[in-house]
Amino acid sequence: MTTDHRTDMGAPDELVRCPIMPNFGPPRVMFVRGSGTRLWDREGNEYLDFLGGLAVVALGHAHPEVADAIARQASTLLHVSSIFATEHAWHVARTIDRLIAGGSGTADGQVFFCNSGAEANEAAIKLARKWAGHGRFGVVTTYGSFHGRTLATLAATGQPAKHEPFAPMPEGFRHVALNDVDALEAAIDETTAAILLEPIQGEGGVNPASADFLLAARRLADERGLLLMLDEVQTGLGRTGRWFGFQHHDVRPDVVCLAKALGNGMPIGALWARADVAAAFRPGDHGSTYSGQPLATAAARSVLEIMERDGLAERADRMGALLRRSLEALRAVRSVRGAGLILAAELGEGVDAKAVADACLDAGLVVNAITATALRLTPPLTVSEAELAEGVRILDAVLSATAVA
Repeated sequence: MTTDHRTDMGAPDELVRCPIMPNFGPPRVMFVRGSGTRLWDREGNEYLDFLGGLAVVALGHAHPEVADAIARQASTLLHVSSIFATEHAWHVARTIDRLIAGGSGTADGQVFFCNSGAEANEAAIKLARKWAGHGRFGVVTTYGSFHGRTLATLAATGQPAKHEPFAPMPEGFRHVALNDVDALEAAIDETTAAILLEPIQGEGGVNPASADFLLAARRLADERGLLLMLDEVQTGLGRTGRWFGFQHHDVRPDVVCLAKALGNGMPIGALWARADVAAAFRPGDHGSTYSGQPLATAAARSVLEIMERDGLAERADRMGALLRRSLEALRAVRSVRGAGLILAAELGEGVDAKAVADACLDAGLVVNAITATALRLTPPLTVSEAELAEGVRILDAVLSATAVA
């Protein structure tokens, strides 16, 4: 790995003055190439990617089989509109249904394709309202959750500071403390249609929902006639060491939302629902111009085939355990939370995680600050033991230098 990474904390002027809206802040680096767990910037500097495009690039950058599938499809059929069937969408939907069932048989569900996790969650919210009927429109979620940035999914997100600039929020959303069963039960009333939970809060800080909380949500949904909807946008498809986060606790969802790893970088999201729940949507109730679009579903079909063939969920479990032990051995790391290869390293009070992430980038390691004091690590599920060791060495050196400073 080269060592001449930029050491200034600002971005080049042309990036700061970029004509793209600054929704994500000024970029510090422009990446131009990737391969596996490696990235290269336009100056030729090499980086070890422990962020994986925010848990998107599960198979690593520029996976040759996925690239071939995309290239073949690009020269075969790009788009015919969502009113016609295409072969890859059919295969991907059947595979998702089978994986939700546990890998064999079917879960008797149906899939709606979209372009992102926010769109999958938006569709889930609409489906819950349609299924429950007029007068039952409420959705209970948790504080610290993140479900997207459309108005409805932002309202579902349990982070009030994100609501304020766009107030008033759409009505019907209530938030309770994560893992507080009593609060969850108290938040349900006659207007409630669904409970929407992340098995592990991703953007909210890599905070796992307890087995007791998820099982209580299933029980309450059954008792009160509600839908249990699980947002697996970040945790789904092997990331936690199981195909889905809910499978750690043997919880049976009514609705599951997917995106991120499904396309390994190709924009695609999916909403799965039990067939009887999916039947609430009639033609014209919900749609997307690019639903089931051949290019995206060709990528997704290839991704799922590779994940199953190579046992990447099981691999994420093994590699995640190794990464956890390595992080816990670092003196500057107070604790580690998460599962599989979605982990947060808690650095402790007084540590500026954003400054640590910036210093890691300068040292050739891509991570991000998920809270003021914690780093998120979501490397590709294909990461090697040697790469894990290399990344932990870089992080240790940065934390040691930070402590000295």
